[in-house]
Amino acid sequence: MQRTIKKHLAAYLAIFAIAAAPFTAFAQTRIERPKNKYKVSDDVKLGDDNARKIEQQFPILNDREATRYVSQVGERLVAAIPQQFREPAFDYRFEIVNASDINAFALPGGPMFVNRGMIEAAKNEGEMAGVMAHEISHVALRHATAQATKQGSIGNQLGVIGLILGGAILGGEAGAQLGALGATAWMTKYSREYETQADTLGAQIMAQAGYDPRDLANMFRTIQAQSKGGAPEWLSSHPDPGNRYEKIMREAEMLNVNPRPSNDREFRRVQERLRALPPARTMAEIEKGAQGGAGANPTAGGVYSSRVPYPSRTSRRYSGLAEVSIPSNWKAFESNGSVQFAPEGAYGKDGITRGAMIGVFRGNGDLSRDAQAYINQVLDSNNYLRQQTRFRDAYLGNYRGYVTTLSGQSPITRATESVAVYTAYDDNNNFVYLVTVVPSSEASRYSAAFNRMLSTFQTGR
Repeated sequence: MQRTIKKHLAAYLAIFAIAAAPFTAFAQTRIERPKNKYKVSDDVKLGDDNARKIEQQFPILNDREATRYVSQVGERLVAAIPQQFREPAFDYRFEIVNASDINAFALPGGPMFVNRGMIEAAKNEGEMAGVMAHEISHVALRHATAQATKQGSIGNQLGVIGLILGGAILGGEAGAQLGALGATAWMTKYSREYETQADTLGAQIMAQAGYDPRDLANMFRTIQAQSKGGAPEWLSSHPDPGNRYEKIMREAEMLNVNPRPSNDREFRRVQERLRALPPARTMAEIEKGAQGGAGANPTAGGVYSSRVPYPSRTSRRYSGLAEVSIPSNWKAFESNGSVQFAPEGAYGKDGITRGAMIGVFRGNGDLSRDAQAYINQVLDSNNYLRQQTRFRDAYLGNYRGYVTTLSGQSPITRATESVAVYTAYDDNNNFVYLVTVVPSSEASRYSAAFNRMLSTFQTGR
């Protein structure tokens, strides 16, 4: 089966650049939302519609403990948003992107994505919280739709906002990772005023939540030390991090910090947990794969054969995106949000002819709809397949869900291919799937391996 093609999010992106404008957080500085002709529901819809696209385009880290911790920090900051900027309709939620860049980005209405590299780079919980507070401020102040209002073209600007990715923390090579996604032109037009507001409100939120706003300033020094490229070059109209650091330190002295200590012990534990994982790719490398460059298909280095070994009787435990038992003679090929498993001779540039694929991403709350949407994506990407059965009740590990079957003549083997698609929600309401692929004539040889995968599948750690 040809690997599912993930649609490229690109072309136009609205970016909230955290390395963008002077910090001007005077004590209890009065902040007003910019003029905005759009409804709050527009922010919510833009965020919800595009969060799933980001989850499909970028590798979301499936680590329950780390995600829980980041969410707790995020919820603490959200609880400190001033009353006048709170929106009951906003759903602030937090996920970790398995990317090495020091970055965090937010969507209108609340979805936020924190790069693994940012967590690993921060020196304490306060530094990480500072970046998150800045991004939360952009959302709370409704800067995305306010910018669309200012530009005056709903067709243009909502198209840009609809594919928003949030704020690059630093410039130079690392900052250019998101620029590679087509955002540079938009970033140069983003308002200095809005960045100043996000800095100011971010500092106030930090103080109210019990974090020292100076940690936001310290984060810029951390960034400066690791960027190796100095100040952001792609936004020449903004001051370098050194000047910004001094202003943050002066203004932070004027804010009263609530007496609530940071949990640096848990931060260190999560940080060590992430550092023990295999190295993450950069956003540019991830994007290169999405565009069809090197690494776009992790199975591309294989050579197809008509003599493929049957699944071994022994198995091994795969632990990554999910946990599952696979035949010992199968290899794992990881890509953005999914993993393919196949034996030698069954994988190549067009995907796998025998084996399985698993994936995890946030669900929409309706399993039937999510399952059919995924089936449609598989059919669109593999136009030789046809859906043969309706959804039937089935289990994927301990998760109750559905199974449906597809079949068609494989363009690789020229044989009839049988595909079974199992879908479910896990305990965290993530949409999970397991797809099995085999020539119909060999199905009996693979049934034990597939059944073992189904019975041992689980997500989280």
